[in-house]
Amino acid sequence: MDVLKDKHPDYRKLRQSMVDRQVVHRGVHAPLVLDAVRSVPREAFLPPDLREFAYDDSPLPIEEGQTISQPYIVALMAEALLLQGGETVLEIGTGSGYAAAVIAKIAQHVYTIERYSQLAVKAAATLAAEGFDNVHVLHGDGTLGWPEHAPFDAIVVAAGGPRVPESLKHQLRIGGRMVIPVGSRDRRTQELLRITRVAEEEFQTEELLDVRFVPLVGEEGWTPDRPDDQPVQLAPARPAPLDDARIASSVALNCEAFTDIASADLEPLLERIGAARVVLIGEASHGTSEFYRMRARITRELIERKGFAFVAIEGDWPDAARVDHYVRHSNSPPSEWTAFARFPVWMWRNRETREFVDWLHARNAGLKFTQRTAFHGLDLYSLHSSIRAVLQYLDDVDPHTARVARLRYGCLTPWQTDPTTYGQAALTGQYRTCEDEVVAVLVDLQQKQQAYAEHDGERFLDAAQNALLVTNAEQYYRVMYYGSRASWNLRDGHMFETLQNLLRHYGPASRGIVWAHNSHVGDASATEMSKRGEYNIGQLCRNHFGLDAYSIGFGTHSGTVAAASDWDGPMLVKDVRPSLDQSYERLFHAAGVPGFLLPLRKPASNDLRKALLKPRLERAIGVIYRPETELQSHYFEAVLPGQFDEYVWFDQTCAVTPLDSSELKGAPDTYPFGI
Repeated sequence: MDVLKDKHPDYRKLRQSMVDRQVVHRGVHAPLVLDAVRSVPREAFLPPDLREFAYDDSPLPIEEGQTISQPYIVALMAEALLLQGGETVLEIGTGSGYAAAVIAKIAQHVYTIERYSQLAVKAAATLAAEGFDNVHVLHGDGTLGWPEHAPFDAIVVAAGGPRVPESLKHQLRIGGRMVIPVGSRDRRTQELLRITRVAEEEFQTEELLDVRFVPLVGEEGWTPDRPDDQPVQLAPARPAPLDDARIASSVALNCEAFTDIASADLEPLLERIGAARVVLIGEASHGTSEFYRMRARITRELIERKGFAFVAIEGDWPDAARVDHYVRHSNSPPSEWTAFARFPVWMWRNRETREFVDWLHARNAGLKFTQRTAFHGLDLYSLHSSIRAVLQYLDDVDPHTARVARLRYGCLTPWQTDPTTYGQAALTGQYRTCEDEVVAVLVDLQQKQQAYAEHDGERFLDAAQNALLVTNAEQYYRVMYYGSRASWNLRDGHMFETLQNLLRHYGPASRGIVWAHNSHVGDASATEMSKRGEYNIGQLCRNHFGLDAYSIGFGTHSGTVAAASDWDGPMLVKDVRPSLDQSYERLFHAAGVPGFLLPLRKPASNDLRKALLKPRLERAIGVIYRPETELQSHYFEAVLPGQFDEYVWFDQTCAVTPLDSSELKGAPDTYPFGI
């Protein structure tokens, strides 16, 4: 290690920066874990040619086709064990020995099992050289555990199994915790579970998040593909280059190419959409200008030529209501707050969105109110603003009910500015849930719908939707701690319910447009999301409306994007890395056409559609973009023709332009984005 330190004197500094930037900022706060990660030299557990990448936020390859997990995942799993110091811990999947070293800084003893003898021997030597005399390494089948040293206070499994091994469950001490990834072998991610043994034969399971680990092989795991200690490095299966070249050529021949957004011929697309009642228009990132501008162009055509009644976006209802007040020239006083002022502000507060909003404002000006196209939000994050909107409405129309609602919503008052804290407190029993109270407010509104709606139908819709949002948001912030599947499904279910409410409000002949990310508007059943038990608004629309729902996806090869590195972090203009091999994006890049529309429901070539049915990787960038972990964090497997009815391609793209408030001086007081 002295030689390494002389050669790389900045390892310690890089390690401290890694903990602050990658671990703390992403939600790991246990002091014992942070101290452990700060003190273990990850570079010592890597091959010499990879040590320069020791503190990158990514897994790295080691011998036997295995990996050393990214530091954040090691820290998160260690924190999930709820260690207090002095425990006896079992680790399954020693690998390089790095995770065992981190845990050994906290626990009294760490027993770790590695399937490959070469890795076990090397890890034991590295751990000994680094002074870890409390780590005991065994070469064997980790799925069977290490019964001689059981029971264990905690067990951590660094490989994904088909189920939780019974042997490991019964080697836990009562009160002990096991953290393990579980999922089917053909999927690219697993669900990270925490199993707590609460009695001799009683176990409690919590879903933590989606992760990606190598398979857990053994008697109570997956069947080995090859004998132990005789590793064969398998090359990933790839189609012959000629096949992809032919598909790319077919794309070029059968797509509808365009040179710029303004002149693109959308007539064939409008014919394919036909009489669809709902058109869902996506985006492959929340910060790409071309996606926003083409989506707006398609939307303008649908409004002008097909009479769509509203646009509903992946944004909060109260913020969108502020915009709706402006675009429909409402007579009631506008809300005082600035629309879309919370993170990520650039997602809707950008020049591209403003241009569409101003167009819609101008178009609506010459129409009767009932003919004006509305602008609504589908999302459920605005707990505080929605409570305020419901109370303000009831204060005006029914002061008595307003007083009752104020008392009921008082249950949530301490948590309105930080609802995630409410979810954690309710889950752990530190605070009772507010479910009954918020549901009661919604029921009161619904029971008085006729009387309220006669007073002002538009204002009642707003109040009722805000009450529904509070009800679903209360549940969302509770279930988010059970794992990504439950919270994702509740959120998209709320968006679909909101869409249905809007269609009912505007009448049986009304038609609506949805703006949301590809991951929401494309049918989830055609992606790996379905293997995680997730559905989305696109799938719900397709199931409910059938051919009367038309979904449009977007994609790009490279360029720039507006995104943050961490939640609540600053917006940065980041370079989008060129698309990966074996992805739809790389295939479309190979077509050599800068921009095109590709029909998928009614293709110009059935042979091309059939070729595109082979599952491939697809990129998704949200408000967070981490190019250094792109494969793990931004790609998923999909079947494009099953996911979308149409696909819009831009080979090169650039970031959206966030609004500079100085540009808005002189705007009317009702302008939704403020000054």
